[in-house]
Amino acid sequence: MFRVIARGQLREGIEADGAEAAKRGQTVLQLIRQGELMTAGCFKWQRNVFIYCECVHRPLAPEELLPEMEPYLEDWPGQPAKRKWIPMTDVFHFNEPASYEHWLRKDAVERRVGRVAHLKPEMAASYIYYHYQLQEEQAFHGPKYEIIAMHENLLFGYQEFPDTVEKPVISGKLHTSGTPADWSESRMDLHFQPWEDGHLFFKPVEQLFAYYCEEVETD
Repeated sequence: MFRVIARGQLREGIEADGAEAAKRGQTVLQLIRQGELMTAGCFKWQRNVFIYCECVHRPLAPEELLPEMEPYLEDWPGQPAKRKWIPMTDVFHFNEPASYEHWLRKDAVERRVGRVAHLKPEMAASYIYYHYQLQEEQAFHGPKYEIIAMHENLLFGYQEFPDTVEKPVISGKLHTSGTPADWSESRMDLHFQPWEDGHLFFKPVEQLFAYYCEEVETD
């Protein structure tokens, strides 16, 4: 199992058309029916679009997942060939897939949510430092399917509700105990850029689609 998260940007003036193309696209559904994907979700915030996918056999490129969106996306520079999607870096998860069976949902999911936040650029290293310790020391358990990814100082998080909290099957990579006993001592409130309304941390964004293999098979 491979978790893929990527960010794209809709071209100015055709944002609504691009969002509709994602909603109407059939490629992701075909890949789920072929057994290539377990879960797939697409989310929109302003001109940003985010794809979250759980790939069964190999990491699938976003271009393979959502070819229908290509005409509506900006080109990203930074490599010899321009890209429509930028991979986002997994910077935190409580749990990770040990096998296909381990990752199957045991209970019905009521909501699949995408959310975004901005870090203060100078606090990015500190944010990763604290979260990597928590993740690999497994200092406390949290939502099994939650994951946070980053590109530049933009964070995108994926969550499912109700929460499923399980002890990870895969052992942590650290044998230290650096995570604060009281997580509030990590002062996450100092890491985030406040929103215009003064809110800190994450805000939910628009869902364009969200599919899960067993739900698609029973439609």
